Amino acid sequence: MAEQNFVDYVKIHCKSGAGGPGSAHFLRDKVSAKGGPDGGDGGRGGDVICRGNAQLWTLLHLKYRKHVIAENGKPGMGTLKSGPSGEDVILEVPLGTVAKDPDTGEVIFEITKDQEEFVLMPGGRGGWGNDHFKSPTNQTPQYAQPGEPFQEGWRILELKILADVGLVGFPNAGKSTLLASVSAAKPKIASYPFTTLTPNLGFVAYRDNRSFVIADIPGIIEDAHLGKGLGHRFLRHIERNAVLLFMIPCDTDDIKKDFEVLYHELEMYNEELLDKPRLLAITKCDMIDEEMQKLLRPTLPEDIDVVFISAVSGYGLDRLKDKLWNLLADQK
Repeated sequence: MAEQNFVDYVKIHCKSGAGGPGSAHFLRDKVSAKGGPDGGDGGRGGDVICRGNAQLWTLLHLKYRKHVIAENGKPGMGTLKSGPSGEDVILEVPLGTVAKDPDTGEVIFEITKDQEEFVLMPGGRGGWGNDHFKSPTNQTPQYAQPGEPFQEGWRILELKILADVGLVGFPNAGKSTLLASVSAAKPKIASYPFTTLTPNLGFVAYRDNRSFVIADIPGIIEDAHLGKGLGHRFLRHIERNAVLLFMIPCDTDDIKKDFEVLYHELEMYNEELLDKPRLLAITKCDMIDEEMQKLLRPTLPEDIDVVFISAVSGYGLDRLKDKLWNLLADQK
């Protein structure tokens, strides 16, 4: 996915349709010079609707669409004919999209299923025609109900990547290299930090024609939970991953300290992330032998399963996939 084509945040101004007014019409024809009220109801105003689309991976198509306006309902007519409803505006969005009120930060809804629909801005109801107001004491009501007014306001759409496994690590920890090794994804790879600036997804083939999805999340830096760098933007993608795979290179000065920093960033951003199953992968192990691995083990974090891997040589990748699959299976 080209970085310039990945958009995970848009702010749009929505205006729903106003309801059409009811009709204050009376029956008039060649046999009824003074017929009773026969005004129809006004049409409903159009809604602004978000619909999940499993074929979309970005909000790019909404980036430059700053104003979304639904159609007004049409007025009611004589002979009890209701006015046509205003046309809805449907915004197709990728799965994992969250709608928020920009003023309060309140989450309005989350879309996680294909073709799932939620109303982002409801249209007004149409007004009743005068036929609804007739009574024994008022057989010729001269009035009808106006339609409800439209609603308008700003809304935020945020995308949180949906994946089975999220890769968590500092920049240049080997996340993109791993994704390229175990899937058909082709992320940008280089030997300098911050190569990945947008999430990448890859489908990992497993035994017996099974598969799971890995998300390469851009590298986290210390104090990311405070918004440092692009912290909040990166961290929110981790919220939707079922399993977290921490990745730290074997040549890091202090693997345990790096893990604690990553763990702390997730805890400070959203402590519920720590309830997710997790695994630690020590990467770039083509640079060390098994004897060095034994020497490293006493210095590794406790209370987390560890696997040594090399995405370049393929060392430990089958064992890694087995462990990830078992963690995913435990979640079902």
